[in-house]
Amino acid sequence: MRGLTGPRSTRRTRSIARAAITVTAVLAAAVLFTGGCGTGGTGARDEGPAHADSVASAAVPSAPPSKTPDRMDAVRLVKADPAVSAEVKRELKPCVAEEYPVDVSYGNLTGGAVDDVVVNVLTCGDAVGVGSYVYRDRGDAYVNVFTAEDTPVYAEIDRGDLVVTKQVYERGDPLTSPSAEHVITYRWAADRFDEEYRTHNDYGQVAGAQPSPMPEG
Repeated sequence: MRGLTGPRSTRRTRSIARAAITVTAVLAAAVLFTGGCGTGGTGARDEGPAHADSVASAAVPSAPPSKTPDRMDAVRLVKADPAVSAEVKRELKPCVAEEYPVDVSYGNLTGGAVDDVVVNVLTCGDAVGVGSYVYRDRGDAYVNVFTAEDTPVYAEIDRGDLVVTKQVYERGDPLTSPSAEHVITYRWAADRFDEEYRTHNDYGQVAGAQPSPMPEG
């Protein structure tokens, strides 16, 4: 791993921490494991923001307002979702027993009465994000309102916004030390997620390099 000093070290630490958090989320049950599934990315596509009315409802009925979907409901949502690629669905299998490689978050992203559901699908062995999805309650079902499948990708809820991180690896980069990352913030408006802004954090050879705004598009 390349040595880091000063502000660049701090940013690299945050990037490594983010990767470590993702890995930890998947490996929380690893003490029960005797082995993992196969590793590697899927080469899945990046679908970008999706109009809610352009994507068919996932097959799992929405829970009553007092209850958010549990972990297994989230797995069923992804498996039944026609917006999810075949590659990601093939990756979504138990690593061991009934432990699926998914991170599930709940929060108010779209202003609805019921929490939205953010699901990140990861690989079993190295916890690389292969797909990120947001599901919104529509009364009788949860529907997909956001899809990102540009591996490696990870979505989070940050103060009511959807923040998607796409790590960039150069040849020879270890999993915990990407060369760069794109951090894209989306905000819900007019029944869809619109991009608010993005930054590009470059962890190249230049010591002390500062994050710079990334052009839209």
